[in-house]
Amino acid sequence: MIMLRSLKLYGMANAVEDLVAQGGPAFDAATPMLSQLLKAEIAEREVRSIAYQTKVARFPSYKDLAGFDFKSSDINEATVRQLHRCEFMENAENVVLIGGPGTGKSHVATAIGVQAIEHYRRKVRFYSTVELVNALEQEKALGKTGKMAEMMTKIDLVILPSRQHALHAPAG
Repeated sequence: MIMLRSLKLYGMANAVEDLVAQGGPAFDAATPMLSQLLKAEIAEREVRSIAYQTKVARFPSYKDLAGFDFKSSDINEATVRQLHRCEFMENAENVVLIGGPGTGKSHVATAIGVQAIEHYRRKVRFYSTVELVNALEQEKALGKTGKMAEMMTKIDLVILPSRQHALHAPAG
């Protein structure tokens, strides 16, 4: 019944309560199959949610830390792995990745964003600087100044690449 309610299947949950109260042997035999079906539905919804959130994030490409070569980079692996745990978002702390071109800032920033979605169920958005500036200019031209800022407060992590990459966890 917990799984039915977590899936917002309240009518079915109430019907199951009635069937349990009646104590039918046919229902007892069907319970393991129902349980497996519910677990499959929960898993499928989770996969779809992660896929949707990854699409909404608009990463330029999928990156994770498994594909990052720390040996050929000056990036501090221990610091990156700490950031990868996404604890900085709990206190809405900002992170700025500083380094020259080709040092791995984009890879690390994207990997942290992917981790935030896949393992911590956070809402992430990757903006190119040009995209963000254009969106802000457009909202200003339409007389809707502040809409982007309001929308960003609903995002757990904003990744804004430039010469230095900024990871911003807005206070919500």
